[in-house]
Amino acid sequence: MVEPFLSVRENGRVRNDLSTNAVIKSIAIAEGLGSTSAYTWMKLPVVADMERVMAATTMPTVLLGGDPEGTQDEVFSSWQAALALPGVQGLTVGRTLLYPQDGDVAGAVATAASLLHHTTEIPEN
Repeated sequence: MVEPFLSVRENGRVRNDLSTNAVIKSIAIAEGLGSTSAYTWMKLPVVADMERVMAATTMPTVLLGGDPEGTQDEVFSSWQAALALPGVQGLTVGRTLLYPQDGDVAGAVATAASLLHHTTEIPEN
């Protein structure tokens, strides 16, 4: 699993650039590493214009929770939209579920799990 980021130094601190273009560029760099990408998955942050981000890779991808911006509903909505994109296979989220804004850990986990169940279709025989 590769978690690529472009970082910048600001006021003596390192900050990940979470702009759509920076995430796409980090994907291009990461995909060029090594002699093959077989068995390699991306772990990418949910950013604006995830359609462009996912169009930049053919690798299976899981979504990184990161530091949530906006309300819980906005975060879950962005995850739901990203989970519907081709190539997105699931979530690898931590702080968002461990420290939800409303303090309801069980509710946050249940909401995240429901997003996964709604995107998975079981083929009929």
